[in-house]
Amino acid sequence: MTPEEYQSRSLYEQLHPGDRVEVLHGVTVGSSAQWNTTTVGKVLRRERRRHGLHFRRSPDDKVFSDVLILARDDGELTTVTMDEYTRLRKL
Repeated sequence: MTPEEYQSRSLYEQLHPGDRVEVLHGVTVGSSAQWNTTTVGKVLRRERRRHGLHFRRSPDDKVFSDVLILARDDGELTTVTMDEYTRLRKL
């Protein structure tokens, strides 16, 4: 785990509803292109969600992702999956 990943993971675990955050994340497109995007909002909750992507391989495969549910400034609700390309900053 890189220092940036560790910092984001540590901050993720400390977040509470009402905290305001900026999430910088990379979105991979195709095999080589990557777009960077930023999402700013108020934390509504943190969750650990099970993936539907891998469930057909084996009934024992349990794959989970940590997600943030945010309320953006315009009122839109959005879900951000925390992964190795995600950087989190508390505002």
